[in-house]
Amino acid sequence: MEDDDKAPTASSAGHPTNGLSDVVHQRHRLGILTIAAESERVEVAYLRDTLELTAGNLSRHLAVLEEAGLIQIERGYHGRRPKTWIRITRQGQEALAAEIAALQQLLRGHQHSHPRG
Repeated sequence: MEDDDKAPTASSAGHPTNGLSDVVHQRHRLGILTIAAESERVEVAYLRDTLELTAGNLSRHLAVLEEAGLIQIERGYHGRRPKTWIRITRQGQEALAAEIAALQQLLRGHQHSHPRG
């Protein structure tokens, strides 16, 4: 097979999936970031319930996002009850926007190559 006949590779074609972040793209972390981006801060219990995660699983996802600088974790009290909230950081907002842009590019490419008929 000659070089001209080869299908483009992801790296040579600049495939949109190259723009996806392993940290952000995981579905629960993507859910955490999108929910956090919709408000000033979000209570961890709300995330746990909404995303149907165990406390331990959610804790691990939050640790990954915090280590990456995408969220800040805030602990405090609401009355006498301890509460934990998260806030998306500017870096988190930028990472989420880049992820969404890569997904939109992927969808556009797919729709262009597979038009509805």
